[in-house]
Amino acid sequence: MRRTIEAVLFDMDGVLADSEPFICRAAMAMFAEHGVRVREEDFLPFVGAGENAYLGGVAAQYGFAIDIERDKKRTYELYLEVIKGELKALPGVGSCLRICKDRGWKVAVATSADEVKMKANLAEIGLSLSLFDATVNGLQVERKKPFPDIYQFAAAQIGVDPHQCLVVEDAVNGIEAAQAAGAFCVALTTSFSEKLLGNADMIISDLSQFTKVIELLDAK
Repeated sequence: MRRTIEAVLFDMDGVLADSEPFICRAAMAMFAEHGVRVREEDFLPFVGAGENAYLGGVAAQYGFAIDIERDKKRTYELYLEVIKGELKALPGVGSCLRICKDRGWKVAVATSADEVKMKANLAEIGLSLSLFDATVNGLQVERKKPFPDIYQFAAAQIGVDPHQCLVVEDAVNGIEAAQAAGAFCVALTTSFSEKLLGNADMIISDLSQFTKVIELLDAK
């Protein structure tokens, strides 16, 4: 049965912005300030689940008694410094948004990151909040990805049934959240290998290949 799409819900980190290396660098620096040496790979299981899980999960591995509000605040301070002039939009973001608008689809950002990071990222890559029909951040839902709450909430904000939404994700946690919400999920291989993203409804390298998604949907 053909699925009618009325909106596209974009994850942010690893979908719109190439931010994963920067938040990892900032988090590692925060831990280093506390004398805890962590590795990049320690963060991988928590990508897409929000900074509380991202930092708290790694802290637990090392037996570090994290003060999540203090240490997240410090991580964001470091992050906002390292992205200046460095954070870039991922390929195809502009053309994808134009395609969505041309088709009359609503567009929203649905990120597990806090509002400060969401706004900083979008500003740094030159995307105005006004481009989107809604921008939802992790502070607006209690349960983060892989729970479906953020995609259900984002869909409600723009008045579209989640089953009529296309979600663009880059992380395993996000794919699980999108599918639990009932959305059609397209995964990008910007952060994880195609093998790890295999549960998505479709996999492309980045948003420069979004026309392939359109072709698939139109053929159904």
